[in-house]
Amino acid sequence: MNEHIAVHNTFVVERIYKASPSRVFATWEDPKLKELWFSKADEFDFRVGGKEMSQGGPPGGPIFTFDATYQDIVPNERIVYSYTLDMDKNRMSISVTTVEFKPEGTGTKLIFTEQGVFLDGHDTPEQREHGTTIMLDNLGKQLENL
Repeated sequence: MNEHIAVHNTFVVERIYKASPSRVFATWEDPKLKELWFSKADEFDFRVGGKEMSQGGPPGGPIFTFDATYQDIVPNERIVYSYTLDMDKNRMSISVTTVEFKPEGTGTKLIFTEQGVFLDGHDTPEQREHGTTIMLDNLGKQLENL
C-alpha cells in the first residue's frame, strides 16, 4: 500500500516589470497574451467563478492537467484563483494563488503568493516555486516584446 502524505507550503515570488499594472494585468486576462508565457488554455473564462483549464505534456510522457477557478478579480490590482494540478490520474496538488499588481515607479511590482498542499510525493513545494520563478521570468520576457 502506498503511503499518502500531504505537505503544506506557502511561497512568494516577486518581480518588478517595466510595464504598467494595467499592461501586466492584461497578460493574465487575455488568453492570447497569456499563452505567450503560460500553457495555452483549452478553456478560458476570466471572471469570478470562471474556469481556466489546460492539458499537455512532453511527447510520450504524462499528461498534466491544470484546472483553475477564479475566486476574486480586481482589475489591474489582484487575481485570486484556486487550482488543482494532476499528472495523468494522480492529483499532484491543490493550491490557492494570489497575484497582486502594485505600481512601482512607472512599472509594476507583481507579488505571486501560492498556498498549496502537495500530495503523495508527486510534486514538492521547491519544484513548484522553481517552476513559478521560470514562468514569471518568461512573463517578463514577453512584456519586453509587447
